[in-house]
Amino acid sequence: MNRLLLGAFGAMVLLAIGLFWLEGRAQVEEGAPPPAPLEASRSADPEALPTAFAQDARGVAPPEVDEVTRDQSRFFRLDRNRDGRVTRNEMLSTRTNAFRKLDADGNNLLTFEEWAVTTSERFAEMDSSGDGNVTLAETAAFYRRQDQ
Repeated sequence: MNRLLLGAFGAMVLLAIGLFWLEGRAQVEEGAPPPAPLEASRSADPEALPTAFAQDARGVAPPEVDEVTRDQSRFFRLDRNRDGRVTRNEMLSTRTNAFRKLDADGNNLLTFEEWAVTTSERFAEMDSSGDGNVTLAETAAFYRRQDQ
């Protein structure tokens, strides 16, 4: 009997919440501005961009954007929760994708063999001349290809 009463009470509460939500949406839609007439919204050139007139603008001005230095952008990439400090976990979290690429079998353990295979493949990819040595020019060309 208690379960039946509790279920009925819960259904009534959910119904009341739904009605309040619908009523709130209806009031917002009633206060919305009417749509512009079709003739006024069409211009002679359909590719023309809409313009904004400053004398009709209301509200506060948009904030000015500061120039971000390279060091600041690196720091902000590491600072995941934007608290102005980089914790050890935040620093390590940027390396998880690189770790996953090395972990071939996906068991979250990196064996020497997995590391050696990946490193050998990368070396072979960097050594474009195939002479067993990587020059500065080959290294630069490799990283340019990676950035594209």
